[in-house]
Amino acid sequence: MNTWNYTHKPDFILMGLTDSKEIQLVISVIFLLIYLLTVLGNIGMILIIRLDVQLHTPMYFFLTHLSFLDLSYSTAITPKTLENLLTSTKNISYVGCFTQMYFFVLLAATECFLLSSMAYDRYVAICNPLHYSVVMSSRFCSTLLGGSYVLGALDATVNMLCMATLDFCNSNVIQDFFCDASPLIALSCSNTNDIEFIIFIFAGFTLLLSLITISASYMSILSTILKINSTSGKQKAFSTCASHILAVTMFYSTIIFTHLKSNKSSLGKDQVASVFYTIVSPMLNPLIYSLRNKEVKCAVSRVIKKRERTLDT
Repeated sequence: MNTWNYTHKPDFILMGLTDSKEIQLVISVIFLLIYLLTVLGNIGMILIIRLDVQLHTPMYFFLTHLSFLDLSYSTAITPKTLENLLTSTKNISYVGCFTQMYFFVLLAATECFLLSSMAYDRYVAICNPLHYSVVMSSRFCSTLLGGSYVLGALDATVNMLCMATLDFCNSNVIQDFFCDASPLIALSCSNTNDIEFIIFIFAGFTLLLSLITISASYMSILSTILKINSTSGKQKAFSTCASHILAVTMFYSTIIFTHLKSNKSSLGKDQVASVFYTIVSPMLNPLIYSLRNKEVKCAVSRVIKKRERTLDT
């Protein structure tokens, strides 16, 4: 069988989202604006949390790293996508393709576990408020964060080791705008059943474990909120979770739709979902947490006033 690897044919070709030059130009402008908003929004969120002492709490500790993850995996995808849209060069090297895939899986899986850690934080804050400062100590928060990165790295490493065993046949054309497991498996002339099963198991474990944690946390939160007598108390308790619920729903709905199905089915038909969670979602998260959060708005005001006083002196 005629196969090739990076020593003989070093590049893959990313087909992108469309062949139309006019549509490519429009999409590139939209993606560029989205990416600039992603960079500004997430860096701005990180800086506000760092600069305002009142936001030095476990919830905002996790939110800082959520912004970092969103910024990072958007950067792993969007610049190369823009290059492909704006130039005639649609190549990506073998090493570059697998590097992009590794960091994307690493960051996306880490975000799954980070979102579940944030759900647990809300559970402790609402269901066990008297012990919140003891339970959500700096050491425990750092452990949750480190565990999220370790599990994300494990998922990405298994994914990479499985994909590295594949042989690729004559075609090196990836029917997608970035390097993901599904379109790469479609190019392989190897028997991919075992590899697909292993990837599915690890991806399923990541999603299932994080979703079980999130679901259990919010079931307990809902039970506690329903026991609150005052309407204002219920609204206040729910408002502390609303942004996180929206972020979780947005992230998981698209990633589950795209990945928890056969790797070789519907190639090219799920790119809208892929665009949403790789490019659009990282832009929306800082907006969700800032526009719906009075603490962040107040923090921005305090930081600006502090800056003005510093300049005046």
